[in-house]
Amino acid sequence: MPHRGFLGSGRDDKERDAFPCSPGLVPPCGHVREGNPEGLRVPQGSPHGQSTGAERTRSYQTTREWRDAGSPRHQHSRATVARVTSDEEFSALLMRHRREIRVHCYRMSGSFEEAEDLTQEAFLRAWKGRRGFAGRASVRTWLYRIATNVCLDALARRPRRALPDELGPAADPAGEISALDVPWLGPFPDLLLDPAAPDDTGAAVVERETIELAFLATIQLLPPRQRAALILRDVLDWSAKDTAELLGTSVASANSALQRGRETLRAKLPARRAEWSAPDSTTAEETALLRKFVAAYESADVRAVAAVLSEDARAVMPPYSLWFDSRDRILGALGPSFDPASPYYRGSFRMVPVRANRQPAVAGYLRRPGESVYRAFGVCVLTVRNGLVTAMAAFETAALAPYGLAETFEETVPTIADPATATAETGRLGRIGG
Repeated sequence: MPHRGFLGSGRDDKERDAFPCSPGLVPPCGHVREGNPEGLRVPQGSPHGQSTGAERTRSYQTTREWRDAGSPRHQHSRATVARVTSDEEFSALLMRHRREIRVHCYRMSGSFEEAEDLTQEAFLRAWKGRRGFAGRASVRTWLYRIATNVCLDALARRPRRALPDELGPAADPAGEISALDVPWLGPFPDLLLDPAAPDDTGAAVVERETIELAFLATIQLLPPRQRAALILRDVLDWSAKDTAELLGTSVASANSALQRGRETLRAKLPARRAEWSAPDSTTAEETALLRKFVAAYESADVRAVAAVLSEDARAVMPPYSLWFDSRDRILGALGPSFDPASPYYRGSFRMVPVRANRQPAVAGYLRRPGESVYRAFGVCVLTVRNGLVTAMAAFETAALAPYGLAETFEETVPTIADPATATAETGRLGRIGG
């Protein structure tokens, strides 16, 4: 039986190297500036042995030209390109919509890293076509049209993204583990969901029901054009006419695609989902549960982990194909990785509370046997209902830079009271628990 990690699984360093995090975007004009437009604390080093600290820094930077254009002196709301008098102003106008376009590309693609690439491509197309924009619609609408078509082009070239529980039956804890090189669904950090400050671009608040993992996994089942129709109509509140125009089809065909998409959602999503979906911020109950969850992992206490899981809890851990459908199976797989006497012992954990997809989550750090440093070990997104964890999705290849966290964990950081404060603004890592 291979060694066990976040959810009773894991891979050795050679396997980890086979699944590197995407190094992200290269600035469009070939320049790399100092600083960071998203306010992220980008760490040095890589837990995956592929991308360097400099490469990760480039992932969240733009060109000097675009950075300067985004300064407060260039404030546009419903301006059109027809009223923009300079390339600098146009750059500022695009950058004001960057976050919501990235979220749109994430809903379409199911991957934060791919959404970064798709957003970049959409903005490059907009930049190249800026002289031909007639101003008959708002810049925001124009960008959504470009981004949707960029996504449709990309989705036509690859299979849909999925989670392991969609690909086969639940596994035995002692079963063999294998990593599959397929497109996997990934998490999106809440830190990058909302604008850094209120604005008047018309962007809507990203509600949990339209970004949580259950919703994202379900809409990936839809053919790309159905997916686009559903997102445009039900998430972005576009009209049937505008949706049909974007998709290059009739209103009747666009409405038909929407209805088929809605039927799939009704069939696949939990029937009482609207009743148990939690607020967009971490509640006091979730904070208390996170404390217990983190303490259980950091003390390697299997019984304490059992106390925070529901009996029918599910656990997935891409890129591995196996998944577990009960608390007993999760604990059976997790036990060996907590036991120093086991050949599958992987070391000790430290965890930092974060949020992803409007859900509570933890960023994991692992100190392997013989090492003195806790190194990044991905992100685990939790679904909480009735005071217990009902689902765990561990993404061991997820980079921590988008969450404002470093690649190594410092033991000397102070305790924090609220998971929402574990962001880049703290300037240091935070821990829940004593």
